[in-house]
Amino acid sequence: MSLGDLAPAEAARWAARAGLPLPSDRHAEVAAVARHIHSVVAVLRELEFGDTPPALAYRAEQEKPDAAV
Repeated sequence: MSLGDLAPAEAARWAARAGLPLPSDRHAEVAAVARHIHSVVAVLRELEFGDTPPALAYRAEQEKPDAAV
């Protein structure tokens, strides 16, 4: 099953398995949020980062404070 067709009852079951029991009035909202998060992550997975160095390679230059306006 893809998250595109995640039913509220299935979202509640997944939450319960993770130790997060949900009140019955929250099942639909949690399923909708899970579907939204999945759609955003799916877009991020399509991005090409082939030549992007890891964050540890980034060195921010130390800015010198200057009070002059």
